[in-house]
Amino acid sequence: MKPHRGFTLIEIAIVLVIIGLLLGGILKGQEMITQGKIKNVIADFNGIQAAFYGYQDRYRAIPGDDPTANTRWTEAISGNGNGIVAGTYNATNANEESRLFWDHLRRAGFVAGSGTQPPANSAGGIVGVQTGDGAGGSALGFSGLIICSSNLPDRIAIAVDQQIDDGNPGTGQVRAIRQSAPNPDINGTASAPAAYQETGTDQYTLCKGI
Repeated sequence: MKPHRGFTLIEIAIVLVIIGLLLGGILKGQEMITQGKIKNVIADFNGIQAAFYGYQDRYRAIPGDDPTANTRWTEAISGNGNGIVAGTYNATNANEESRLFWDHLRRAGFVAGSGTQPPANSAGGIVGVQTGDGAGGSALGFSGLIICSSNLPDRIAIAVDQQIDDGNPGTGQVRAIRQSAPNPDINGTASAPAAYQETGTDQYTLCKGI
């Protein structure tokens, strides 16, 4: 008969310590990834706003609405020059001024890439622009040009609003809607929730006034 041999308390303790260290490392890594995404979303808002003003200073026109873009760059499409960027942040028509906005900024060297496709944010959504609700009315209380970033997990959306504004989805420079589908419309009927909810499953679209 061979005696049965089990683990000693010391061996079990060592295994538990190793598991704890691994879990701690994983959680810390996830937190660092989340913080990186938050910083990227904030950088998107600030960088696009800076690019917008840089374009205005250089060409005395609004990107996307610029009526002389086609005389400045070969194959560029001009806007109508009425002072409004028409179309929505999630427009699918490449000739909408809200899409030409990206082409003009890229041709001018203010934004990386080429073409009219809106850039992606760090959460897999899109970053786009529109004036009010895209049709001349207000959306979320904004009537001027706004930058919108979609598909943001609740934790990221809350942190961004808190870090650059007042943390309230319905007031200030940054406002939000809770999404029921990816890349939702920001129209005249879109309304902000009374408060953010961190459920771990909700997603938000944040919009910031320029």
